[in-house]
Amino acid sequence: MKHFVESYGCTMNHGEGDMLSRTLSSMGHPAAGSAEEADLVVLNTCTVVDTTERRMVRRMSELRSQGKEVIVTGCMASAQSSRVRIRLPNSIIVPTDSYGTFRDVVGERYGCTDAPEPPFGPVETIPIASGCLGACTYCITRLARGRLRSRPPDEIVKVLRSMVDSGTKEVLLAGQDTACYGLDIGTDLPSLLEMILEIPGDYRIRIGMMNPDRLLAIRERLAHVLNDERVYSFLHIPVQSGSDPVLKHMGRRYTCEEFMDSVSYLKENVPGISIATDMISGFPGETEEDHRASLALLEWLGADTVNITRFSPRPGTPAASMDAVPGNVSKDRSAELTEMKTQICESSNRKMVGSTIPVLVTEKGSEGTVIARTGSYRPVGIEGDFPIGTSLTVEITDSKATHLVGAVIPYK
Repeated sequence: MKHFVESYGCTMNHGEGDMLSRTLSSMGHPAAGSAEEADLVVLNTCTVVDTTERRMVRRMSELRSQGKEVIVTGCMASAQSSRVRIRLPNSIIVPTDSYGTFRDVVGERYGCTDAPEPPFGPVETIPIASGCLGACTYCITRLARGRLRSRPPDEIVKVLRSMVDSGTKEVLLAGQDTACYGLDIGTDLPSLLEMILEIPGDYRIRIGMMNPDRLLAIRERLAHVLNDERVYSFLHIPVQSGSDPVLKHMGRRYTCEEFMDSVSYLKENVPGISIATDMISGFPGETEEDHRASLALLEWLGADTVNITRFSPRPGTPAASMDAVPGNVSKDRSAELTEMKTQICESSNRKMVGSTIPVLVTEKGSEGTVIARTGSYRPVGIEGDFPIGTSLTVEITDSKATHLVGAVIPYK
């Protein structure tokens, strides 16, 4: 039975989807190139905002109408299984905390024969932990994922070593909050990274999203690791708001000053580091003054990447019952944040034009192009059909708000 894993949402979810696909292949159910070609579709769901949840529900109805066998995994399987059951009453539902039973549950219905796992690709993801230690009032992912459950470091290192030995060039360490990795098992993220970097080879490590409060305790040791050329000098640190009162209502356990202090420390101690962040506009109770504070923080930060989301109440979260900001106000504030973000990112990228830098090809772009990454994980669009995992040297010839444009410099 051919399978296809259709993953949505965060990099953690995509990494787990890859893991589930490898499991199915090892059970004798080979991977198909698309859902249309598959007999069995694993719908690896996301439910972080209302629009995504509606998209998942539509997709369930589509797969059912196509007569596909469906397994539902991901956050919706954990937090909203009743909604899944309405659309797909006969499907297998595997919550995120039950992936250890995936082989047995699937094998019981669809059979299992011993088959080799597929080889690792040039770009891979390793989920290092599920869940978090936070209490954000708006977050349904926390309800889906639960408390922090870190994978043992020896297990992670073993998998990563196998990846490197098979030719993998980039590995993302994914989690809801990578900065709290290991706090439930007596270790921490810098210790894990130090173990990983004992593995010889030509590879790059990208550290996944981390929250500012947990970063505070590890930033000195983390800065040291980020200066290793095998680790992208890049961090995704979602601040969510530039207002301390809003952060308090969100259940975020840090102040704007603490966030700014950590960013300043990292910029001083990791040359060329790139910082990405997230902002939520229109959170319940947000005033015009709070919004102006968010604009001011964005301007101060000068982030290379900013993800802006309008507040979306999620069922079962405390924020869902808070007094909402009017939709038109939230929309206008989101637009203003987006305009500032665009200006900042354009300015940041423009400074790179004319420079010559090494990059690693990590994905296919639009027809006839590829996307590569600099050492600080900035995306570079390049004309040509280069295999993923190829190292190149490029001259930055142009820039956009979202990416750089590069021309390959031939080796002499």
